[in-house]
Amino acid sequence: MTREQLPEVLKVRHIKEFLSIGKDQAYELVHSGVFHCVRVGKRILVPREGFLNWYDGKA
Repeated sequence: MTREQLPEVLKVRHIKEFLSIGKDQAYELVHSGVFHCVRVGKRILVPREGFLNWYDGKA
């Protein structure tokens, strides 16, 4: 998955595919608080901009 393919709001599976990491590692990363995420019911959603800022080292 490339940056251009990422949706505006990421699910954990998008982060997993983008970073080429396992599901457990993706959940650990999301729960670590290094970027903003929102829980909607059982879903964890991450704004693309915040995630990419973290990925690029801007956060």
